[in-house]
Amino acid sequence: MAITIALVDDDRNILTSLSVALQSEGFVTRLYSDGESALKALSDNPPDLAVLDVKMPRMDGMELLRRLREKSAIPVIFLTSKDDELDEALGLAMGADDYIAKPFSQRLLIARIRAVLRRTEMRAQPEDGGEEAEASEIERGRLRMDPARHRVRWDGKEVALTVTEFLILEALAQRPGVVKNRNQLMDVAYQDDIYVDDRTIDSHIKRMRRKFRVVDSEFKAIETLYGIGYRFAEE
Repeated sequence: MAITIALVDDDRNILTSLSVALQSEGFVTRLYSDGESALKALSDNPPDLAVLDVKMPRMDGMELLRRLREKSAIPVIFLTSKDDELDEALGLAMGADDYIAKPFSQRLLIARIRAVLRRTEMRAQPEDGGEEAEASEIERGRLRMDPARHRVRWDGKEVALTVTEFLILEALAQRPGVVKNRNQLMDVAYQDDIYVDDRTIDSHIKRMRRKFRVVDSEFKAIETLYGIGYRFAEE
């Protein structure tokens, strides 16, 4: 069956253009112009994934997500017109799966949708393997990563990362001490031949460090080798 994506945004042009782009990729779309009208429809008939604008009349994306999480665990990607780290941290803590700032590439959003859907499918798989399921977790010093559940902990404290940030950290933590250049990290984080400026990786690294420093002000595990790339330093 076709995957259904719900789009909730008060900008009709964004709704229309995204719907056309998603349908051309084989998705089925459902469109809503505000959070209030979307709430009942998404609760009664959940889509496979919802893309929510943060700033909307009648009910904003944050409130819509909070209300949805009372009844549903559908994957959610936030769209925002401002680069607000507080909104991002709050949205991820409330249960959003990823966060993309406007303006954005449609191809990039589609790639992020596919990445979130893949991780959601992994989380839904039964853990019959027991020990095998545990072995998939990454433990590096004080870092704990659970790729199947998209969970990260540092010193036992949870750190909320976007899908992109998680993939970058996972690539670094899998081989501590090994330097990854920007191109290698872009290949991991942006699949499906999506082009982004290589400085985008620098921005993701900075944001990750800030998130880890909320739980540990002395966090230094992600090291920069200027002119070369980044590596994870296991303590």
